[in-house]
Amino acid sequence: MRSRRLVAIALAGVLALSACSTDEPPPMHPSAGAASAGDPYYPGDGNGGYDALDYHVGVGYDPASGHLDGDTTVTAKATQDLSRFDFDLRGLDVQSVEIDGQPAKFSRDKALKLVVTPPSPLRAGTTFHTRLRYGGDPSKTAREGGSENGWSHSADGGAYMVGEPHSAAFWFPVNETPRDKATFSLTAHVPAGWTVISNGREQGSSTAAGQTTSTWTEPNPIASYLTTIAIDKFTVERSKLPDGTPVVSAYAPGAEALEGTGSQLPDVLAFLAGKFGPYPQSAAGGIYLDEDIHFSLETQTRPTYAKWAELLTLVHENAHQWFGDSVSLDSWSDICLNECFASYAQWLWSEREGENLDDRYRAAVEITHDSTDFWGQKLTGMGAGHEFEGVYDKGILAMHALRRRMGETAFDRLLHEWPAEHRHGNATWDQFEQLVSKISGQNLTAFVDDWFRGAKRPDDADLYPGSLRS
Repeated sequence: MRSRRLVAIALAGVLALSACSTDEPPPMHPSAGAASAGDPYYPGDGNGGYDALDYHVGVGYDPASGHLDGDTTVTAKATQDLSRFDFDLRGLDVQSVEIDGQPAKFSRDKALKLVVTPPSPLRAGTTFHTRLRYGGDPSKTAREGGSENGWSHSADGGAYMVGEPHSAAFWFPVNETPRDKATFSLTAHVPAGWTVISNGREQGSSTAAGQTTSTWTEPNPIASYLTTIAIDKFTVERSKLPDGTPVVSAYAPGAEALEGTGSQLPDVLAFLAGKFGPYPQSAAGGIYLDEDIHFSLETQTRPTYAKWAELLTLVHENAHQWFGDSVSLDSWSDICLNECFASYAQWLWSEREGENLDDRYRAAVEITHDSTDFWGQKLTGMGAGHEFEGVYDKGILAMHALRRRMGETAFDRLLHEWPAEHRHGNATWDQFEQLVSKISGQNLTAFVDDWFRGAKRPDDADLYPGSLRS
């Protein structure tokens, strides 16, 4: 009995050793994450090697001096064995970087990239936390033009941040690409008397020792350019939608005239939900500025409005909460998936008010019939720097023609199924075409070529489909 027991013990030891050796991780082959997310229109944007999961952004801002202090933690998962990786951060000075509490080396690569080298390589699949402390005056960071205001000062001394395609990197370290959506929260410290508004749900604020601290959380994944912060002496209105969704709308001094427009938000969202399906966001509202910027922006849950905003602007920016925010583009060449839908939503609202859209369409075609500039604007694959040129006007006509070609029932299904299938994710133009063909039961390649990829007026069969022929 004793010898048999010894054999059993010895055998157990061998099996244990065998199990241990089997559990040893495979050897690592670390390399640097790519310094680009791979968008051909903006090859310097974004980074590879990791998937950002969450941004907890902490900032302190002094309106008097314009100085910002940042303390941001990025939670990410390595998608390869990483020897180093990059964040996008424009202009601000970095004081320290830690990974999981350990100091990490960092350096600048040109003005945009912050290169981080962890204390030891990160294995693929590892979730890690990078804490970065930084500071400076974000308003002094150079812009690249287009719809890119950067960090801007408001007329009465506050500040606001809006921009497309670049936004977040002006004020916190980020993987600046819509392909890498993540959850987001903000804790902001400002002098007493100032108010901070951001994305998502308001978690409260407190004032002590002359400083007000406010916290906001966005539990749904958000593309980085849709994050925002606005600091001003706002008038804030709070309410709830019928389903309990919190609504926070903030009006800057001088923007009080927009309160009437903002008060129509519940009606607008109810209308859009009837067209597109349930409202997909965690909160609603708006940031109403007294600033003459040349665009409003669909910052997630809470669009940011210029002083000239009107009711149709409200319709457009909130349609983006489905098209662009919940369903985000994968490449900037696919911007029509955002703007063509949101622009057509304005027509849908006008139709609700009694306008005959076929008559409006025919009138628009007649006015632009011989304009090579108008019809020469491509709606997909338009080329870098031309993304925003045709999607707001030609894009509306293309969507109405598509509606008449597909038929009312099929088009209604498209408006509902597209945001439902890709809720809180990313989608491509190819996926859109596939869904159009699936729902319509038609081969619409020639139609799409004519309207969306083409650079000339569509032929008459595609220009006047369905009821537009009469």
